[in-house]
Amino acid sequence: MPDEKNYFAHPTAIIDEGCEIGSETKIWHFSHIMPNCRIGEHCNIGQNVVISPGVVLGKNVKVQNNVSIYTGVACEDDVFLGPSMVFTNVTNPRSAVNRKDQYAKTIVKKGASIGANATIVCGHDIGKFAFIGAGAVVTKNVPDYALVVGNPAKQTGWMSEYGHKLNFNKNGEAVCQESGEKYLLENGKVSKA
Repeated sequence: MPDEKNYFAHPTAIIDEGCEIGSETKIWHFSHIMPNCRIGEHCNIGQNVVISPGVVLGKNVKVQNNVSIYTGVACEDDVFLGPSMVFTNVTNPRSAVNRKDQYAKTIVKKGASIGANATIVCGHDIGKFAFIGAGAVVTKNVPDYALVVGNPAKQTGWMSEYGHKLNFNKNGEAVCQESGEKYLLENGKVSKA
């Protein structure tokens, strides 16, 4: 950790050796950043957050209160992790069996949002700008721009980069109600026009 820090850490936060923390990041009350984490610029780490060894967070990641980000998880830029959402990192945990060498990787891609109390079962990636509804339990990969809800999570639609549900016409075209940006739905995939 450099001698001169360009980030804010509340006095009750614990930051272990070997962490890289980007400028203008804020780390709030009772949070623990474990060894060798990389946290980008302009992140906000809420109260009572645990970031396990080796986790990587991109720029402008917002982690709300009571979230644990376990080893094996990586979040790209502009990800939102809602209050008390959960990541796992072992598919078949047992207290008496050490599986630290079996951590499954999970990538949350740029701009994705994960709602409050959602659970992401390890080994499943969350696509760019995907939207995981509150309380959803994700048990498979989520495509770019997908909206998934429920337990187990099922896709119910598509979302814009501004977080609005997209309504596609018969030509597979939709417009975000807030930004006016256009999207195309082709072969079951959404892209920005």
